[in-house]
Amino acid sequence: MIKVFLDSSEIFALTGRKMKGRQIDALRKMGIPFYVNATGHPVVTLTAVEGRKEEPIHATWEMPE
Repeated sequence: MIKVFLDSSEIFALTGRKMKGRQIDALRKMGIPFYVNATGHPVVTLTAVEGRKEEPIHATWEMPE
């Protein structure tokens, strides 16, 4: 299986934060694009941190504010 998203431990390592709200704040400050899933957790694609160009999942994708 191809890995597409960072797991929770990788998001913690990236942001240095355990709480989902703080992780979202840190990702915004770092300028890393992410999605927020139905449970309110940030979802970061692997390509967002590897520097590869990624295609949006759908045409109306926006980084949450």
